[in-house]
Amino acid sequence: KAKKDFNKLYASGKKWHTHSFVAFFKSNNNHFNIAFVASKKIGNAVIRNRSKRRLRAMFLKYENKIKKGSYIFIAKDTLLQRDVKGLKKDFDFAFKRLELFQSDV
Repeated sequence: KAKKDFNKLYASGKKWHTHSFVAFFKSNNNHFNIAFVASKKIGNAVIRNRSKRRLRAMFLKYENKIKKGSYIFIAKDTLLQRDVKGLKKDFDFAFKRLELFQSDV
């Protein structure tokens, strides 16, 4: 939750851009540390919170299929324009490129 934790993950973690968000990941075998970020460039508080809710809801669908570790998802302004299929495609693409799917799934 501290700024230094975010900066450490930004600097040393894997990163992938999609149409809807930017994903950062660093391996941690113990548990999930997850952050959803939406800057003021996205819009007002209602729009920022809606963006984070959509990211959070989609992440929960993948929670049991991906590796444990530290994640940061940064919303882009196009996130709310994407439908559910498009957002799911972005998550599949990002997790596949970052090699985050568990091998037994």
